[in-house]
Amino acid sequence: MAIVQQRRTSKTRKLKRRTHYKIKAPGMTVCPNCGEFKLSHRVCPTCGYYSGRLVKEIKVKEEKKD
Repeated sequence: MAIVQQRRTSKTRKLKRRTHYKIKAPGMTVCPNCGEFKLSHRVCPTCGYYSGRLVKEIKVKEEKKD
């Protein structure tokens, strides 16, 4: 004996079931070294520090002077 769907699921019921499917904001924290916002548990893209240590050197672009 198989279980068979008795009625069609309405659009409203289907969309109500999916209300919790949404994009969450990323966990941003303030870098203790430079004060810029960065993703938590990752190296700061502006200064290159993680957990108080220099992990990655960031190259600074110099502007051309004519």
